[in-house]
Amino acid sequence: MADQEPGGISPLQQMVASGTGAVVTSLFMTPLDVVKVRLQSQRPSAASGKCLLYCNGVLEPLYLCPNSARCATWFQDPTRFTGTVDAFVKIVRHEGTRTLWSGLPATLVMTVPATAIYFTAYDQLKTFLCGWALTSDLYAPMVAGALARLGTVTVISPLELVRTKLQAQHVSYRELGSCVRAAMAQGGWRSLWLGWGPTALRDVPFSALYWFNYELVKSWLSGLRPKDQTSVGISFVAGGISGTVAAVLTLPFDVVKTQRQVALGALEAVRVTPPRADSTWLLLRRIRAESGTRGLFAGFLPRIIKAAPSCAIMISTYEFGKSFFQRLNREQPLGS
Repeated sequence: MADQEPGGISPLQQMVASGTGAVVTSLFMTPLDVVKVRLQSQRPSAASGKCLLYCNGVLEPLYLCPNSARCATWFQDPTRFTGTVDAFVKIVRHEGTRTLWSGLPATLVMTVPATAIYFTAYDQLKTFLCGWALTSDLYAPMVAGALARLGTVTVISPLELVRTKLQAQHVSYRELGSCVRAAMAQGGWRSLWLGWGPTALRDVPFSALYWFNYELVKSWLSGLRPKDQTSVGISFVAGGISGTVAAVLTLPFDVVKTQRQVALGALEAVRVTPPRADSTWLLLRRIRAESGTRGLFAGFLPRIIKAAPSCAIMISTYEFGKSFFQRLNREQPLGS
């Protein structure tokens, strides 16, 4: 079904189908995204002897040093999570269940148009590449996915920064406005694209790997059960498998993106001018030095738990929507 000609359904119908999938996916997957961001944004434990920034949403931000007499003996870092389940329990216990959906409005504002543009661009680019024989049919999904994602990441990067702050710091929308204005005052418009580099390094390879594997798995599964059109079930399974593979391979860049964006908010909280951002490769080495190789894969479980079903739900909903509009177009009287 992904191999159809553009005339099957209009780009507007493609955008409606993908936008619907984005809404459904966001409602189910936002809690896992919140947990993933929290796990990735926390620094090495207090036992390492480093100072940490503590903010519980009520007190002013405080610097606490484990080896200093200024630290109260009763203090335990409430944001220290030992794993995915522990993060779920502590977030619900200390901040309420609604926190698991923090950033959902920003997610919807970002995800719906981004997904609509992304999926529509992918289908159009893939058809163009295959139609003009600019690349082989095997690699056309990879090239089309990478190009579509690169454009989408550039447009959506400021909203991604906003969503990360909402999820990691539980900032109110009023405080968020001040935070964004302060970032612009200090770093100009470019500060809104903080994290664009690691985001692109995460999302562009993810997209290329995802679509390449998706088309291969879908073709293999369809070959086992010949049919004129790909079933929603085949799209669901193929999307889940390809999403999992791509998520594992690009996770270190996701960790870097999260830490870079959250660090800006921490510096602004104590009114410190953000220094020049380190390169992605320097941050990767720093994370590995501080937390070991395991630190590069922080949030592994929630990202994988999220990637498989979210990719499966998204692509199957999109394929179902395209199939619906195809039937609708075929049933319309000619000339209507």
